[in-house]
Amino acid sequence: QVQLVESGGGLVQSGGSLRLSCAASGRFSSLNTMGWYRQAPGKQRELVASITYGGRANYADSVKGRFTISRDSAKNTVYLQMNQLKPEDTAVYYCNLDPLLSGANYWGQGTQVTVSS
Repeated sequence: QVQLVESGGGLVQSGGSLRLSCAASGRFSSLNTMGWYRQAPGKQRELVASITYGGRANYADSVKGRFTISRDSAKNTVYLQMNQLKPEDTAVYYCNLDPLLSGANYWGQGTQVTVSS
C-alpha cells in the first residue's frame, strides 16, 4: 500500500517562507513524477509544481520564481520551498505521486498553508 505523508504547512505572514515535505512509502516504480497541488476554498485543485524522476521541474505561472520543487529519490521524498508567500497562496497543499505507466495515482492527506496579509 502506497502512503504519502506531508509536513511543513502552517501560518506565515505575507513575504515569508515555508518548506513542505512529502515522504512516500510502499511499493511503486522509481520511474515516477511527484508533485504538489493546492486547493483553496471554493476553487478547483490546481497543479503548483511537479518534478520527474529525471529531475525535470514544471511550475504554475503563479509560483514561478518564488517556489522551488526538489526531490530526494533515495528517500522517496519531494520538497516544496515556498518563498515570497502571498495571501493568494493560502490553500490546502496536496502531495501527488504518479508512477509511470502504472495507471495509479496517489495523494497525500493535505497540509494547510495560510498566508496572512
